[in-house]
Amino acid sequence: MKRISLIPATLILIAGCSIMTPPSEDPVLIKLNELEVRLKAIERVMQNQSLVSLTQQVSALERRADEMQGVTDTLGHDATSTSERQRDLYADLDERIRNLATSLQARGRSVLDGGSLAPGQLPVPGGSDRDNYQAAFELVKEQRYEPATLAFQQFLLSFPDSDLAANAQYWLAESYYVTQNFNDALTSFQVVIKEYPRSSKVADALLKIGYCNYELKRWEAAKVPLVRVQADFPDTTAARLAAQRLKRMETEGV
Repeated sequence: MKRISLIPATLILIAGCSIMTPPSEDPVLIKLNELEVRLKAIERVMQNQSLVSLTQQVSALERRADEMQGVTDTLGHDATSTSERQRDLYADLDERIRNLATSLQARGRSVLDGGSLAPGQLPVPGGSDRDNYQAAFELVKEQRYEPATLAFQQFLLSFPDSDLAANAQYWLAESYYVTQNFNDALTSFQVVIKEYPRSSKVADALLKIGYCNYELKRWEAAKVPLVRVQADFPDTTAARLAAQRLKRMETEGV
């Protein structure tokens, strides 16, 4: 009976001793506190390392931004320099073109203002094919056919491969025709047909070949090109004029 009563007393004594131990001396609590302190220290280190990494990234981005700004400034300077060079080049070309135009006008003014044109002389000496063609054509429009004839003759000698050669040949023939030099006109119109068969002046040249033969009283020779104009170039002004001349010939009985 006494042994049984001792066990509860012993448990009570141990429990009492445990209860009486303060928390600051409890080995378990001490260990937990140490672990907590170490964990907080580790967390602080981790946070500091993250901040260092972010700081490094920000610094790198700032350096990159500075580099890009430098590139932008350089490109802006280059663009400004290029724009200035382009303006200078344009101004130089414009000045040269105006000087050339003035020179060409001065050279051709004597003919265009009523002066004479010597055989073998272009109306615009030193000028392009287009400049000389236009000057010669102006003479035709002013009904100055003799200098126009000389101008177109020299044009064809000076610019035989020009895109305007077919037109120049036609207007040379026309300058003969209006001055009633029908034989030379006929020969010149025939050159248009033979040498420039794809020219837009072929229909008009055929019509004038008919007219020249009519003026030379070559009736059958006149009818052939007039009929050809109607057949090859219907619904054109040349075809209509050819029909009128054929009708006139029929009326005249020739």
